[in-house]
Amino acid sequence: MTHKKGMSSIQIAIDGPAGSGKSTIAKILADHLGFIYIDTGAMYRAVTLLSGETGIPYDDEEKLTSLAAQAHLQLVRSTDGKQTVLCNGRDVTAEIRSPVVNKNVSLVASLAGVRKELVKKQQELAADQDVVMDGRDIGAVVLPKAQCKIYLTASIEERARRRRLELSEKGYQADYETIRQELQERDWLDQHRAADPLYPSPEAVIIDTTDMNHREVVEEILQIYRRKKDKT
Repeated sequence: MTHKKGMSSIQIAIDGPAGSGKSTIAKILADHLGFIYIDTGAMYRAVTLLSGETGIPYDDEEKLTSLAAQAHLQLVRSTDGKQTVLCNGRDVTAEIRSPVVNKNVSLVASLAGVRKELVKKQQELAADQDVVMDGRDIGAVVLPKAQCKIYLTASIEERARRRRLELSEKGYQADYETIRQELQERDWLDQHRAADPLYPSPEAVIIDTTDMNHREVVEEILQIYRRKKDKT
């Protein structure tokens, strides 16, 4: 969907913890509506990947803030609907989903300087175009004026099952209990970080996806979006 000059863009913000289905649902929703999909988690993952490759400690805020500011991050959508993540011109789509990035991304994302730099990039990407953006602070911080705010959640058991399946499909062997523990630790870090902690914004509609399939979740969000759109 494109806008004529002078028309305001539509923003749908989807937040939630790891494994709640944010990225998958956001992609399907964006496809259905013809909106641009912006995966903010991929941006934090790219900085985490760069951190490991350059030898910068994952908690070095000063150096990682500079790294995030200088990184050229692109989210490119191909004609077949797949999204490619480019970092300084390099395709890192697969690398940013590795176990080592999974383990350290929350620490990198907790750094206020890194968040400030990436939020600026995210807001620039969302300017003047219809978007579905997912992450952990979208409705509260990145797109506070989003017309539709959704917070997805699911039981820790279901989220661990989904993450294990995702890793397995990408060729990584992963133990369920290890993943479950890592998710719990990541939840704690995300919810207790000083900068933009994970929590549902007051306007967000909370959806528990534990016993729902993708089609059901997307349909519920579409109904919420349509109701809000009718009121504007």
